[in-house]
Amino acid sequence: MVQFDRTLEYIDQLQHAGTAAAVCERLLGITSDFGLTALMAGTVPQPGTPTGQQKQHVLLCDWPVEWLERYVARNYVDHDPVVSHMKQLQAPFKWQEAAQGVRIDKSSGEVMGDAGSFKLRDGLAFPLITLDGHIVMVSLGGEAVELSAAEFGLVSLVSTYAIGRAMQLHTMAGKTIDHIELTPRERECLQWAAVGKSEWEISQILGISEHTSEKHLLNAKSKLGAVNRVQAVAEAIRRGYIS
Repeated sequence: MVQFDRTLEYIDQLQHAGTAAAVCERLLGITSDFGLTALMAGTVPQPGTPTGQQKQHVLLCDWPVEWLERYVARNYVDHDPVVSHMKQLQAPFKWQEAAQGVRIDKSSGEVMGDAGSFKLRDGLAFPLITLDGHIVMVSLGGEAVELSAAEFGLVSLVSTYAIGRAMQLHTMAGKTIDHIELTPRERECLQWAAVGKSEWEISQILGISEHTSEKHLLNAKSKLGAVNRVQAVAEAIRRGYIS
C-alpha cells in the first residue's frame, strides 16, 4: 500500500509538469533517490545516421553536456551495448546486464569506459513503444545505483509515464483532457493490464475475443490521451479508475 501511494504521488507530480524540462527535472528528482541522476530519452537513429542529425532524435536529456557531445561525435550509438541489448530484449534491464549479455569489442568497451568517466557507471534502460509504433529508448544512469526489485518496477513505471507525459505535452499543443468516461469493459481491461495481463489473457478472463480486448484498451488509451499502454494504466490509476 505504501509503494502504491508513492507511485500515485510521483505520477501526480509528473502530471502537473507543464513543460518537457519540468518533466525531466521532476523525474530525476524521483530517480536520484536511487542513484539515477542522469536521463536520456529519444528514438534510436538508424545505423549510419550522420552525427549532425542524431540530436534530432533526443526527446528528453539531462546528460553531462560533454558526454553527450562525445557520444554523438564518436557515433557511439552504433556501438553502445545498452542500445544493442534494448533492441534484443525490449524490456527493462540494468546496464550491467547489457555489458554481460553482448560481446564487448573495442568500440563497445570504449563506450562503457567513457560513460564511467562521466560518473555514469551503471543505470537502467528500457524501450517505450508508442501507439504509432515508434520505439523510444529511455536510459537512466548514475555513479552508484541501488534498486530493489520493487523499486526497479517503480522507476520503470514512473519513467515511462514521464516520457509519455513529455510526448503528450508536445503532441497536444496546449490541449487539456477534461472529465472522461470509461466504459465498464474498458476499466476491466485496464485493471487486468495493470497486473501485466496480455490482450489474449484478458480476453480469456473476461470471456471476450482478443480483438475485442485489444479494442477496449485502444479506446481507453485514446480517451486518456496516453501514448502507450503503460501510460494509460498510470493515468487510470491517477484518475481513480484503478485502485
